[in-house]
Amino acid sequence: MSFGRFDRGGMDAPMSDINMTPLIDVMLVLLVIFIITAPLLAGHIAVDLPKVNTPAAQQAPKSLSVSIQKDGRLYLGDRPTTLAALKARFAEAAKVRSDTELRIRADTAAPYGDVARVMGAAQDSGLTRIGLITQPAGAASGVVAR
Repeated sequence: MSFGRFDRGGMDAPMSDINMTPLIDVMLVLLVIFIITAPLLAGHIAVDLPKVNTPAAQQAPKSLSVSIQKDGRLYLGDRPTTLAALKARFAEAAKVRSDTELRIRADTAAPYGDVARVMGAAQDSGLTRIGLITQPAGAASGVVAR
């Protein structure tokens, strides 16, 4: 691309250079479009999968919720259970999915020993992610947590 002088004199010859700026702009826009769409097009492979009558795969939940009442009664989710049944359920959950989280909801009047036994059973079974669920200080008391 040539830059001419302002004082060209009497020469009125047409300029024969092509302005490249719009061409470069269009090419860069096309390049960006191809960069964005190429991974989307290559990621999908059409496969006709066979159909088989089998039961759905059983997956362990990402978390288990255990409630401990002040009289020592244990609940897994909303079902009453025993410590032995909890140990078996913890072992099963840890075997299927090692990152299962145990959420313990204990009554304020529940004996510390009951909470410690549940935590020990979980750790013995291989569950290492254990959380204690609490209620914010400003929340209403006496609310039943499920």
